[in-house]
Amino acid sequence: MKRKKMVTLDNIKEAKENLKDVAQNTPLTLAPILSELFRSEIYFKKENLQLTGSFKLRGAYNRIANLSQEKRDKGVVAASAGNHAQGLAYAAKQFGCNATIFMPEATPLTKVSGVKSHGAEVVLTGENFDEAYAAAMKYKEENGVEFIHPFADDDVIAGQGTISLELLEEIPDLKQIIVPIGGGGLIAGIAIAAKAINPDIKIIGVVASGARGMKESYKSQSPIDSASVRTIADGIAVRDVNPKLLDIIIDYVDHIVEVTDNEIANAILFLLEKHKLVVEGAGAVATAAIMHDKIEIEDSKVCAIISGGNIDVTMLSQIIEKGLVKSYRKMNLIIKLMDKPGSLTKLSEIFKECGANIVQIDYDRDSVKLEFGEAQITISLETKGEEHQRVIGEKLKQNGYRFKQI
Repeated sequence: MKRKKMVTLDNIKEAKENLKDVAQNTPLTLAPILSELFRSEIYFKKENLQLTGSFKLRGAYNRIANLSQEKRDKGVVAASAGNHAQGLAYAAKQFGCNATIFMPEATPLTKVSGVKSHGAEVVLTGENFDEAYAAAMKYKEENGVEFIHPFADDDVIAGQGTISLELLEEIPDLKQIIVPIGGGGLIAGIAIAAKAINPDIKIIGVVASGARGMKESYKSQSPIDSASVRTIADGIAVRDVNPKLLDIIIDYVDHIVEVTDNEIANAILFLLEKHKLVVEGAGAVATAAIMHDKIEIEDSKVCAIISGGNIDVTMLSQIIEKGLVKSYRKMNLIIKLMDKPGSLTKLSEIFKECGANIVQIDYDRDSVKLEFGEAQITISLETKGEEHQRVIGEKLKQNGYRFKQI
């Protein structure tokens, strides 16, 4: 039996009116590589190109738009892993409203800086969203300001649901929408709107395997909180399951799948390299689910929600590095050789003959683990695939080098 609706299509249409001069109708584009691979029409809804870099602006702005002026004058407080904070900070600034944002201590610098750039006060506290949330609630009670929940709020859910209105205006016969799940506000809004317009459309949720509380709760039909969360998709790293959102998800979502951090990293690199899109971990999970066959989509018309692009540069660098190694485009070696003039030149000539480019080298002659007169180098090479790396290894062996690939 259907539970009572928390948010209606009319609420979402009202939110669209509130957002008409603020939120962008972000690009909805065909993903040709995935479409050909899976023999389907696969589209990306690029909320990473939204103002503040994620969909969160929609819900945050709609929430403040519906506050009384008296409450705006007192200010607002929120807890966020990053994107809700940036959306709320931007929205509060538009209304001349003071905002205080509590964020986990490990929040990427790019997100913290983004919040501060919109004039909000940032308080870094706790190891995860839930601990930051507890601190924000304490601040709310002590200061009498309005708390803006990042997902369990009707106005926020309605704001996120405006994405569905845009999708189905452009592609009325869309068959599936694939949506990241953290707290659940995004998928709740999208699902309510989409199902109201087309009851036959399928809504598929995607969680990170290191933050799978909503998937387990969906399966058991009751809230199951995670003991801990750990994932590169920090935007959906939510430990506790909100019963209100779970009720909506049970009613409106057709299936929930999970993806690993390695699969998320693969999707981030794929989107960067093949589609020229900078996407954060949470924003890549829908694409990861498609790429790694978590969802049945053949002969369908599908939209993957790219929910945000606020990825820390350090994290992106690590993902690129690991991706290059995994795809055999970079080869890291530790090689032992004699510590005498010409040894390094001889080794360099071998790499030149093999067509490998040296991108980094470290020469160590002082390690206590080395024999007298011996040196060790750690070297990184640009390579052209698995076979190329095999040839390089064989050449080193033929010339008597002891080495280890790392």
